[in-house]
Amino acid sequence: MNWKEFKSKVEGMDVKPVYLFYGEEVYMIDYMTRLVKNQFIDERFESLNYVLLDGESVGLDNIIDACETLPFMGEKKLVIVKDFPYLERGGAKGEGIAAKDLKTLVKYVQELDSYVCLIFTVKGGDVIKSSELYKAIKSAGDVVEFGKLKGMDLNAWVENKFNSFNKVINRSNIQYFIQQSFYFDIKSQKTLYDLENEINKICNYRTGGREITKEDIDRVMSKSLEMNIFNLLNAISAKNGQEALRLFNELYIANNPALQILHMIVRQLRNMFSYKVLKEKGYSDKEVNSKMGLKEFEFKKVAQQSKNFTTDQLERALLHCLETDRSLKTSPMDERLALEILITNLCYKI
Repeated sequence: MNWKEFKSKVEGMDVKPVYLFYGEEVYMIDYMTRLVKNQFIDERFESLNYVLLDGESVGLDNIIDACETLPFMGEKKLVIVKDFPYLERGGAKGEGIAAKDLKTLVKYVQELDSYVCLIFTVKGGDVIKSSELYKAIKSAGDVVEFGKLKGMDLNAWVENKFNSFNKVINRSNIQYFIQQSFYFDIKSQKTLYDLENEINKICNYRTGGREITKEDIDRVMSKSLEMNIFNLLNAISAKNGQEALRLFNELYIANNPALQILHMIVRQLRNMFSYKVLKEKGYSDKEVNSKMGLKEFEFKKVAQQSKNFTTDQLERALLHCLETDRSLKTSPMDERLALEILITNLCYKI
């Protein structure tokens, strides 16, 4: 079940006795547990009808005791077991539940009364679907996966967050904000909490008007090393040496090691080269990405930037990078100067 289907069930007051929430978007897991609580638990009786347990230390008796107590002046007893490690693939196991107790828990979740809504949440994007507990939860209740928001859902979320500050932002700048956030990068562990923090900063900065501009985003938003490398390659592909050098020096002054900057430039150039070669062989974008194994957002960046280079240019660019790498490791040449020469060559001599 996805989060939209679950949300519809909650709003229709139709929930099962047990659920597993898992996925990389922890913001949405927290949002959905709050939604269940707000929908079913009267604030006046919250202390009696709502129980939050720490999954790392919870014992079997804690879970059973919480579920066995009847709701007071309400239809539901809501029990949340937060960050339950026993279903997480590769997760460190907690201290509270022994192996024999897990077997008891498997049986117990299949016998819950209808007045209970027991929700286990798991940090991270992967769970052990072959486990008996997972199968029992899915059989007696359901499993809800919370992946990163995409497309119109993400656009609407960003727009609504800006609107909550009485700010407006157009579609183009929403896309730019998402791009600069690096939310979809393959190595990124960013969640909507990170995007929310950036939106807060931008709106607090923009005190003189309602409309959020690209300039507001650029002035305020924290940029990852990966995003700055992406912008640097954009400047190089546009043959804008002045902007490329400015971006490099920003990175260098921020104490990013020269070799790390170089290696990330090489990685992006290699991805573009691979993309061009595979496209020239007649593969579709879908086939190309299945071979390259990039996340959708990064793949789109590679495809976009590669349009500004020929295969020969990318090959020459990689040779320039190889020469720079060799000189940094074997000669006393100043590393900052070496990278500035490389960037100038990439802009004007490939």
